[in-house]
Amino acid sequence: MSHHIVEVQGLEHVYPDGTTGIQGISLKVVHGESVAIIGPNGAGKSTLLLHLNGYLAPTSGSVRIGEVPLTRETLPEIRRTVGVIFQDPDDQLFMPTVYDDVAFGPANLGLPRDEIDRRVNEALSLMGIASLKDKPPYRLSAGEKRRAAIAAVLSNLPDILVMDEPTTGLDPFGRRQLMGILRGFTHTKIIATHDLDLVADLCERTIVLHGGSVAADGPTLEIFRNGALLEECHLEKPFSMQGCPVCSPRSGAGGQRV
Repeated sequence: MSHHIVEVQGLEHVYPDGTTGIQGISLKVVHGESVAIIGPNGAGKSTLLLHLNGYLAPTSGSVRIGEVPLTRETLPEIRRTVGVIFQDPDDQLFMPTVYDDVAFGPANLGLPRDEIDRRVNEALSLMGIASLKDKPPYRLSAGEKRRAAIAAVLSNLPDILVMDEPTTGLDPFGRRQLMGILRGFTHTKIIATHDLDLVADLCERTIVLHGGSVAADGPTLEIFRNGALLEECHLEKPFSMQGCPVCSPRSGAGGQRV
């Protein structure tokens, strides 16, 4: 199961305009972990995720998936292992129909037509959008686009699932449905999100980014109980942990600072 491991060492990315997106990030995610990446806007969450299967190349540092270093030559192999769901589903949906978008990955793997059909239909049904398979993506609502983009990644059967703000645009039913799907995905999950209740429910480990660097890395509940850390990084506890503002005293300590 070593190919389910994500290892980042000294990762730095500087954009062409000179803006530093991330700097000096090192972390390791092992097989089966559900890890949240949280932080305020501009903390570097999306930049980090886009390095995990080569959509961005590091200015310095390295990414390794299992025993395979991420290089131009290994990109096809790594992209078969690491499925990334972008923050904006319009960045993923580009084919004439929803069916074509969800079939794109399996077709590029050279799978036979009946296997492609099976994967596409299963992914569409799982996301509750089988009835939309013949629709063009531009005719979908924001929530439907989100579901289609997730289905397009799930049809590839990735070993590692990387998601950037997966609940954005979903209604409460769609969010609950996605939570159930993620609970059933037993391989490695890395989720960057502002939905801290999702983090509390699904992720046993949380990494906090602030200013492009890792500010904390530890058990999720300890991170969320560390009031000083949350305040410093412009975060708040999940709604489920806030309680009544009148009768619940505020708490502080916990979390591992790095």
